[in-house]
Amino acid sequence: MSVYEHVTITRHGEEEHVAELALDRPEAMNAVSTALARDLGAATATLAALAESGAVRAVVVTSTHPKAFCVGADLKERNGFTDADLMAQRPVARAAYGGVLALPVPTIAAVDGFALGGGFEIALSCDLVVCGEVATVGLPEVSVGVIPGGGGTQLLTRRVGWSRAARIIFGAAKMTAAEALALGAVDEVVPAGSARERALGLAASMATHSPVGVRNAKKAMRLGFDVDLAAGLEIEDGCWRATAFSGDRREGVAAFAEKRAPRWPGV
Repeated sequence: MSVYEHVTITRHGEEEHVAELALDRPEAMNAVSTALARDLGAATATLAALAESGAVRAVVVTSTHPKAFCVGADLKERNGFTDADLMAQRPVARAAYGGVLALPVPTIAAVDGFALGGGFEIALSCDLVVCGEVATVGLPEVSVGVIPGGGGTQLLTRRVGWSRAARIIFGAAKMTAAEALALGAVDEVVPAGSARERALGLAASMATHSPVGVRNAKKAMRLGFDVDLAAGLEIEDGCWRATAFSGDRREGVAAFAEKRAPRWPGV
């Protein structure tokens, strides 16, 4: 287990291909302070390197607090900030949220309890969001005079569409897990307290597949999402070529022919 002050990394499975990234500032319900943001950026950089090597094949983002994933920015800390302090914090925060978003392997947020503001943005930065049925999510930033700044205006809009995102963001709305699921803001709702278990199970399943194939599929999806179809197909072709001539492709075909489980080289 890798431990930072406010974040921990734990590897799961016999070969430790699943990494759990836990927000660990329970006394503040994981409010995003400068220190937590700095730890999150450092931890995601570590995980990115492990993912590129094939050692980590999926990441689950969780919380050590049973009733809160993350309640957003630490407003108590910010209340004492000068304008210069706020500007100095900005690149640290961007590196934290951007680090989650940029992870090259499947990422799943396991949300039980509150995921508000920056907390919901951490979840939205993941590929999938699994919520416990009593979770509360939302982007209430305009109610305190700011806007979602961890990717929320972009990621929520891409998930649910303009008008739904506008209603949520302009109204500083807080949603139940069921409401968020109906809008497409989260992907699955499970019994309270079981989001982590479900997310780890999904990650373990994904980690059994070709790490090169999964990484390149995610790359094609992410890079192709906001371009026209012709450009997207070119991106897909490049990712296909990068996969087709890999050791994983050769092993996958051999394992199929020999009727055995593949032993992915990850390159």
